[in-house]
Amino acid sequence: MPFDLILRGGRVVDPSQKLDAVTDVAFAGGKVAAIGSGLKADPATEVRDVSQLIVTPGLIDLHTHVYWGGTSLGIDAEEFCRLSGVTTAVDTGSAGPGNFAGFRKHVIEPSQVRILAYLHVSHAGIFGFSHRIMVGESEELRLMNPIEAAKVADANRDLIVGIKVRVGLHSSGTSGVVPLDIALEVANEVGMPLMAHIDHPPPSYEEVLARLRPGDVLTHAFRPFPNTPATAQGTVKKAVLDARERGVLFDIGHGKGSFAFKTARAMLANGFYPDTISSDIHQLCIDGPAFDQVTTMSKFLCMGMELSDVVAASTVNAAMALRRPELGSLKPGCVGDATLISIRQGQFDYEDVVGEHLIGNSKIASEGVVIGGRWWHPN
Repeated sequence: MPFDLILRGGRVVDPSQKLDAVTDVAFAGGKVAAIGSGLKADPATEVRDVSQLIVTPGLIDLHTHVYWGGTSLGIDAEEFCRLSGVTTAVDTGSAGPGNFAGFRKHVIEPSQVRILAYLHVSHAGIFGFSHRIMVGESEELRLMNPIEAAKVADANRDLIVGIKVRVGLHSSGTSGVVPLDIALEVANEVGMPLMAHIDHPPPSYEEVLARLRPGDVLTHAFRPFPNTPATAQGTVKKAVLDARERGVLFDIGHGKGSFAFKTARAMLANGFYPDTISSDIHQLCIDGPAFDQVTTMSKFLCMGMELSDVVAASTVNAAMALRRPELGSLKPGCVGDATLISIRQGQFDYEDVVGEHLIGNSKIASEGVVIGGRWWHPN
């Protein structure tokens, strides 16, 4: 099969293959077709010289809110992904069983960007989240809809990758772990992983971790105090180490209130890297402090993580969390998505959610996107 597109001469960083080398990547029929030097182009093959850029598998943002127009926190997935180098946006609970059909028909299906979803166990998902209204959907237990959630998740397995629940003072009031237990019942019923949001107690970080199963995701994992994974002495809490040991995954989910440099420095100093880096992008953080996926990745690069580890946390690790091994890799036969980035040098001001600033000397910038084996952005 002739190649549709060849990315020529870029530095290919693909942690799924432990690959970091200058080479070509070719696409055909919507998939990765070949990797190697001097790949031959046919007359109809589009060839892009990317010799000044880094080629990674298509970035996966494991925590986004892209039910644009259906919820007040939703942003436009295509616009966001063009700027952030994201080829797969995973919506985490914007919709519940009562409104997922609209999300699917009006946003997901027309989108050029792949959108997958964690389905909220609450009937209408995260419906009361804006600059003026803050209503924790998990606080009202009458909105928990496990029976319909199981039905909707089972009927939409092509798009729904797991079950979402938000617990904490701001999202579940004094309901504690009750919404989490209800969501876990649904996840067990449909055989899917769960993603749990955590904010201020109750419940505690430890109470939430104790319930999570191998493959479940704790998002907002590097939160500021309270409900932080680090101790006052700068060590990692035993409950966190025990949870990782049994297979619980730790996701960043930066957002408006869920990432602190102080926490991240402590965790990284102890060798505890996040499994996945995600932006938790929504209307209240797209203009800061999160901004986008590559800015969130840049913060970890500036805090000392190697580029390959940062890329892994936004590609292959995320694909494994989603149980979609065809994503997050440039192995031949995988989905033909790729992201082109550059590493800019200079002085860059990064901010976390508690107002601390970090002046970093590097910034990851999105320079282009390939989706389904075709050059997508910029035109």
